[in-house]
Amino acid sequence: MSILKTLKPQFQSAFPRLASGKYIHFILLRHSQSFPVFQTDGILNTARTQAGLGMTDESKKQISRLVMFKRKQTTPERLAGRELLRGLNLTSADETNKDKYCEYNGEKSCKKCPDCIIYGFAIGDSGSERSKVYSDSAFSLSAYEQSHRSFTFNAPFEGGTMSEAGEMRSSINELDHVIPEVTFPTVETLRDPTYEGFIYVLGNLLRTKRYGAQESRTGTMKNYIAGIAFCDGEVFSNLHYTQALYDALKGDVDTPIGDILQQVETVANSLLNDEPVRKTKLIFGSELEELLNEVGTLYQDEAYLVETMNTLYGQSKAYAESFGALKKKGKKD
Repeated sequence: MSILKTLKPQFQSAFPRLASGKYIHFILLRHSQSFPVFQTDGILNTARTQAGLGMTDESKKQISRLVMFKRKQTTPERLAGRELLRGLNLTSADETNKDKYCEYNGEKSCKKCPDCIIYGFAIGDSGSERSKVYSDSAFSLSAYEQSHRSFTFNAPFEGGTMSEAGEMRSSINELDHVIPEVTFPTVETLRDPTYEGFIYVLGNLLRTKRYGAQESRTGTMKNYIAGIAFCDGEVFSNLHYTQALYDALKGDVDTPIGDILQQVETVANSLLNDEPVRKTKLIFGSELEELLNEVGTLYQDEAYLVETMNTLYGQSKAYAESFGALKKKGKKD
């Protein structure tokens, strides 16, 4: 029997109106593979934190870390999912298609598709839906000083030079970038999902390849799924996870990503044991690899993918009509 089939009892049969204590935590390592830009007001986002959690001088020292704010993580993943929904003709970018049109984060969002129901929306008097995907800012494993580089760039004329017909163009600027192979340990949580909702959110994590500003030219990252934990509540923060992993590596944050991944299971299990939650299923190692292979195969099988996403759309629409913004006034729960 496949891993996905054995997991089906862990999921809701439909999206519930109230939180029901089913949390799925995706334990990730987000790993830069080009030069992403995570900035506000023209500079990279940073925060001063303790390096680790231990009592050694190495752990107790203060370092500046790069910060990947939560919306810089979930927005590209949402857009990847929305692209999939349009590609399967479940939603549309055509405003004349009243039944399927869905505007991203706008007054004309459909309020019923998987993106609206799972990731949530808030559009004033038109209604709101709390996100079922919980995220938080991620912190680099390494210090800011060894994780960034400043580049100078320009905007040449079409001939490829900075001058044309005697006119000199002065559009030269400088921008700070995250360098390749910087790791951001992250936990992304999905609350009360159906089986199909789990496949959708996990697929978005696996299929999203670019993050940050200027993502059409840079920003390539890989999301390594290092573990999946099924619990009855929320667990440790991204910063706590990062600091614990820093201690496990004894501060050697230049370790290859494969070696860092080997430490995650031990670190995550230790942190989970300190949390006051019940753990119904933990997936690491070969079992996790098998699950990810099954999900990858599902996304390559058009017939199965269409069936899964159509089922998910029916679930999100039913939720919207029963409990959400499309619920008819006067209708009882």
